[in-house]
Amino acid sequence: THAMSGTAIPLALLLLTYGRWQYPLALGLLLGVSWCSLVCLSRIYMGMHSILDVIAGFLYAILILIVFHPALEIIDTFNLTYKYAPLIIISLHLAMGIFSFTLDTWSTSRGDTAQILGSGAGIACGSHVNYMLGLMVEPPPDALPFSPPPITMTLLGTAMLRFLIGVIVLLLLRAAMKKISIPLACKVFGIPCDDIRKARQRMEVELPYR
Repeated sequence: THAMSGTAIPLALLLLTYGRWQYPLALGLLLGVSWCSLVCLSRIYMGMHSILDVIAGFLYAILILIVFHPALEIIDTFNLTYKYAPLIIISLHLAMGIFSFTLDTWSTSRGDTAQILGSGAGIACGSHVNYMLGLMVEPPPDALPFSPPPITMTLLGTAMLRFLIGVIVLLLLRAAMKKISIPLACKVFGIPCDDIRKARQRMEVELPYR
């Protein structure tokens, strides 16, 4: 999953932003290759995966991009405009989280995958709400490509402030959800909650929490 996300995310960002924003293609390729290489090599360096695992993850990501990139416009339009899209998005991501893993021994991969799926569902639902509220307006074709704004101290300060506020909100939400979701899942599924670390390794607790 790390090799797949480390390949798919930078390549997708390059495919989706080039032509919409003005920047040199060589710079985009350099950043994408660096991101992908660092993530993939880190898995081998940390001893988490073999070279073959990483190559397979890389090739899976390329295959996914080949299949889904041409259909992205259709999927995006559905996510933004269909009335019941959030319900379908959450159900689909939840089903993928439940049925994608059957583990003989516990691994962090299941929780990481659930977190990626949850993040994807949250982004898609957030985009739907923004679109319905009129906060996400598609620019006219003659306005493209956008020019990146000049990097000033004001821009850097605003970006850092937004980043810090986002991190604080994220950490507070994470702490609150951890406090609520783990005991609740333990109670619902009748799992002893005296050892949180052991309880979190059960699929019934790990998937809702992550």
